[in-house]
This record gives sequence, structure tokens and C-alpha cells, in this order.
Amino acid sequence: MNPVPEHLPRTAGELRAAGYQPRGIKAEIHDNLLAALRSGRDPWPGIVGFSRTVLPQFERALLAGHDVVLLGERGQGKTRLLRTLAGLLDEWTPVIEGSELFEHPLEPITPASIRRAAELGDELPVTWKHRSERYTEKLATPDTSVGDLIGDVDPVKVAEGRSLGDPETIHFGLVPRAHRGIVAINELPDLAERIQVALLNVMEERDIQVRGYTLRLPLDVLMVATANPEDYTNRGRIITPLKDRFGAEIRTHYPLDVAAEVDVVRQEAHLVAEVGEPLLEVLARFVRNLRESTVIDQRSGVSARFAVAAAETVAAAALRRSALTGEEPAVARPVDLDAVPAVLRGKIEFEPGEEGREHEHLVHLLRRAVAETARDRFGGLNLRPLVEAVADGHLVATGEKVPGSDVLSALPELPVLHEVAVRAGVSSEDPPGRIAAAVELALESLYLARQLAKDSDDATTVYGP
Repeated sequence: MNPVPEHLPRTAGELRAAGYQPRGIKAEIHDNLLAALRSGRDPWPGIVGFSRTVLPQFERALLAGHDVVLLGERGQGKTRLLRTLAGLLDEWTPVIEGSELFEHPLEPITPASIRRAAELGDELPVTWKHRSERYTEKLATPDTSVGDLIGDVDPVKVAEGRSLGDPETIHFGLVPRAHRGIVAINELPDLAERIQVALLNVMEERDIQVRGYTLRLPLDVLMVATANPEDYTNRGRIITPLKDRFGAEIRTHYPLDVAAEVDVVRQEAHLVAEVGEPLLEVLARFVRNLRESTVIDQRSGVSARFAVAAAETVAAAALRRSALTGEEPAVARPVDLDAVPAVLRGKIEFEPGEEGREHEHLVHLLRRAVAETARDRFGGLNLRPLVEAVADGHLVATGEKVPGSDVLSALPELPVLHEVAVRAGVSSEDPPGRIAAAVELALESLYLARQLAKDSDDATTVYGP
């Protein structure tokens, strides 16, 4: 975070003289969102696949000044979307220096700050808070208490001699401390219902109640939350009065097409080796096949994180082979896909009755994804010369200890191999590993089309007639 700019006012008097006027959090987001839309600037950097569906609804809700619930299965980017809200806040906002709730110097709300403002007048010291500090996130858990969210009586302050009825004995919780900011509650249905009740006054009357007395605080917060539809039956629900106080409930979804799925993986995955576009397409189709499969429990969903983890696993397999063979750069090939079902089987839920067949189902769906990708890439290309070359005795071996140069040297010079590389986005000047990845994809597609045979053991796979 950058240091506070020197030119900003440092007292309430300077602030007033500079023409600063208090502005509510929802008005601030409203104005900044409109400015972004009018200028053509993307208000949602890093959000992929929602531009025609979720984002227009979300923007309408914010422009209307509504608190929002995002409803969707796991791994749909709900939390990531909420975190981008901080980018719609002013970069710097003035607060009373030393105030517990970061109050505006011209609009103090706690008794202590009101007293200080009256005593110091224009000399009230001002500091500045960056927008990144005005976004507060809480993962709802069953053990979350009212004190955590709203506040409780501070026994230390009582021990100092203050009365229990004194508002200054309150230790404020997360929501009041987010005054003039955004409060995001992840997995809202996981909050016990009695805890959800404590949020009712905050959202409607914007005051808080602690230990039997009401402290009227005109809190200025935007409340946003996420929920999984499965939560309503398995773990809890959002109580009806609280749902009523959210102005908008917006459904999210998984990427609608393969290209969007690939974009998500590219953006989110930390790849330790090169993974070409065809393999990313295979993984995207694999995840989409999982989401459509009847053997997968679709109520829990198949997270976008699955595709990200799969890409990282494939890259790791390529890096390991590079270390074993000394081949540089490390480039993933279709043989590395074999690591995905075994490593990631535990990330998805299967329907009852499929116990013991999980690996078999994953392998089948992965092969389907390979066939679909090869058909898309090599459609209309005559691969018969490649089949005939293998039939003539040019067997091709690949595996975790086989460098790409060995894969290529096993085959004769064939014009079709050049076309295969071009269709896979590779040129003849590229390193052998990239060209071998394209050739392997063609060989695997021929095996899946039953035009070639394949013999595998623990370390090596051989394509033959």
C-alpha cells in the first residue's frame, strides 16, 4: 500500500476548507461504479465469464444501493467477485485519528468521538484510510458469536470503574468496526440462526444492541454475503427476515464455455512448467464433463478450483520429467494427464453406489475430454500417414522418463506432423517438448479412435499398431 499523500488535509478545519463532504458507502460505490462504466474502465478486474450474466445484475443492485447475497455452488468465484468491490471505493478516505470505528471527521458517531470533535473543533486531527482497509471479510462458522460480529461489554473497561450502562464499555465487533466500509460474510447459512438475528437491526435500522441496551449508532456499511444452495438443506439456512433485508439475491454459475474455463485456469493456476493451450482445453472439457456426469454429486458441484489444481498437477508432472531427463524447458504432454485422476479424486463427491469405481469414472471422462479436444483441433486432418508409420514399425514410447526429443525421433519425417503441430499452436522452430506434446495428442486421439493400440506399464506408454 502506498503512503498517505502529503497534500491531504490533516485537521477537520483543513478538510472542511478543502470542500470535503461526508458521503455514504453506498453513494460512494454508486458514483464510482457509474464513473467506471461511463469511462469504459472495467470495474471487475480478474472476473471471468460473468460479463453477460452476473455482473449486469450485480451492477444494478449496487446502483440501487442494495445489500447483496451471491448464491452459487462452491468454486464459482463468489468471494473473488466480492473482493473486487474494494476497487470501487475512493482510494483514500478521511477518518478521525485514533477513532475506534474510523469515523468521518465531520460526522462522528460514537460518544467519545463526538466529545473530541466538540472539544477540538477545527483542530480535530485527521488521518487517511486506504480503500484496501475498508473491506472486511468473515467466514461464517457455527462457533461465531454475537460478540464477534456486533460487540460485547468489555470487562476491562468495567474494571476501570465505568458503569455497565456506559456505551463506552462496549468492545465493538466486526460489523461496527467496518463502519464506512464493506462487510462480506462468506457462507452465511453456516451462521447459527440466533446469530443471524443479531444482524437484523444492523441491516435495517443500522443500530446495534449489546447486552440489553441499545446504542444508537448510524452505521454506514454495505453488507454482502455468499451462500451455497446446498447449505439450505445440509447445514443451515438464511432466516427469512434476514433474507428480506438483502435487497438482491444473485445466482452465480460456472464458466459457460470452454474458453472461459481456460481463462479461469490461466488466471488462477500457478504453473511450474509450460502447459499448452490444447492441454488446458482438455482439462476444461474434463471439468465440464464432470459437471454433467450422473455419477458425480452435482449438489456439491465441481469447483473451478478442480481445473486449476489439475493444471498445476500436470505442470508438476512435466517439471518432474524435466528434472529426470534434463530436458529444457519443462513442457507438459498428454502423458502427464495420467496424474490427474489419482491425485484429485478426493476433490469431488460421487453419488452413493459408485464406491470403488471413482478412478474408472474419472479416467473415462478424461479420455472423453482428450477425444473432444483432438477432434476440435485436428478435425478434417488426415492422420492416416501417422497410423501407417506406426504400423510400419515406428513404435512411439512416452512416459515420465522419456524426453520429447525421443518421442519425435521414433517417427519418420511426415508432412502431417507439421500440420499437427500447427493445429496445436506450435511451430517447427519450437523446442522438441512442445512439438512432442502436439504429436502425443494426435497419437492419443488415434488410440481413442481405435486406430492405434497402446500398451502401458508404470513408467512407459508405447503406441503401436
